[in-house]
Amino acid sequence: MSDSTKTPTTVWQCPDEDALQSAETFLADNGVEYLLAQFVDLHGCSKSKAVPVSCLNMLCHEGAGFAGGAVLGFYMSPQDPEYILIADLSSLKLMRWMPGFASIRGFGYVGGQRYGLDSRNVLAKQTARLAAQGQRLMTGLEPEFYLLSRDEAGTIVPFDRTDTLETPTYDYKGITRNATYLRELHKTLESTGLEVYQIDHEDANGQFELNYKYDEALVSADNLQFFKMAACEIANEMGAICSFMPKLSATTTGNGTHIHCSLVDEAGNNLFLDESDHSGMGLSKTAYHFIAGILEHAAALTAILCPTVNSYKRLVTGTPDRPSWAPVYVAYGDNNRSAMVRIPYGRIEVRIGDGAMNTYLATAAIIAAGLDGIERELSPPPAQSLNFYDLTAVQLGELGVSRLPATLGDALTALEQDVLLAEALGSQLINNYIILKRQEWNAYQATVSAWEIDRYLTFY
Repeated sequence: MSDSTKTPTTVWQCPDEDALQSAETFLADNGVEYLLAQFVDLHGCSKSKAVPVSCLNMLCHEGAGFAGGAVLGFYMSPQDPEYILIADLSSLKLMRWMPGFASIRGFGYVGGQRYGLDSRNVLAKQTARLAAQGQRLMTGLEPEFYLLSRDEAGTIVPFDRTDTLETPTYDYKGITRNATYLRELHKTLESTGLEVYQIDHEDANGQFELNYKYDEALVSADNLQFFKMAACEIANEMGAICSFMPKLSATTTGNGTHIHCSLVDEAGNNLFLDESDHSGMGLSKTAYHFIAGILEHAAALTAILCPTVNSYKRLVTGTPDRPSWAPVYVAYGDNNRSAMVRIPYGRIEVRIGDGAMNTYLATAAIIAAGLDGIERELSPPPAQSLNFYDLTAVQLGELGVSRLPATLGDALTALEQDVLLAEALGSQLINNYIILKRQEWNAYQATVSAWEIDRYLTFY
């Protein structure tokens, strides 16, 4: 029995021994009645079942059953075995906005085997490849999002109606007038052990970014799913809309989710860091090989890190008076934000990902591409510190710099042709992903937009 005179901790830390008993005590101390057993579909959207806390032992050993055929991207038939989620205690988090509830994620099984279309399993398989070599990938994720509402006419507008500056980046009023929401989101993340180190107003009205400390790749992906859930539900309670949509309009900045990467050994030493690097970027040979792998598979990676029709409205160069911050070009450079890979000394930042990506699949694909570069000892082209947005197509061609796919259709074609990613992530998963996304692309292609009606209805 716990000492009732002590203030219970709200941060669960999974011990090596007696983890289940410790978790039961933790949940009891914090008044938890229900667990949300959670996984993501192929889109990366969280799916859940509420499980009474008294069933934690069952959830950890027998699991919770789901009809897999009802989950997008699983493509299971009615006669197939159930998808069984076995809880992973290390993912346990209290849900501050829902007293009495906690979130727990796990690994999916079908027929007694790890299910190859479970995104978390796919990432775990890639991290296991690293672990076999005594390595881990540490990732720091930077989610951008909009805080919005609808006005009296139903139009989407910033939640803070005074957020109207033409260039609102870092505007102090954007922070102070949304402080209630930002404070609650910060406290919620802090209560689960996520160390928030900065919050800022981004480039568009109603847009924010909240940064928290990096972690091992699988934990980081779990943390981002929790972040999205918390950000959206706290907003909903306030009558607001939190959106991670990649591109809200043609004239607003997109929502990116940049992924900072460092490969470390068992002692935690950064294998990407080399102080003697003649370029001044502090990169090791291993880091250069990893970068080369990412550039080699850039087009196919885009289909996974930029997974929607809307994603490609973000991957544009902008206008001369308002350039885009989105990475459009297959290149890397020292602190170069116009390239798809930026080098913030001794680590790499993959900048193409957006708010719609399935973070488990995205991270797994980055590992697979990076390891391909390391195993084949690929060398990247020279780093570029030029502003690619200022260059002509001819100048880019002279530098050997290509452009990322301009549409979801083009990116899916590149993914279909990438044998390495299919082998690493599983051909069934890649095939199902392409089927799902081709359906989205074809539906978009067949849709007649309001823009077309406005432009062509009486034009001819």
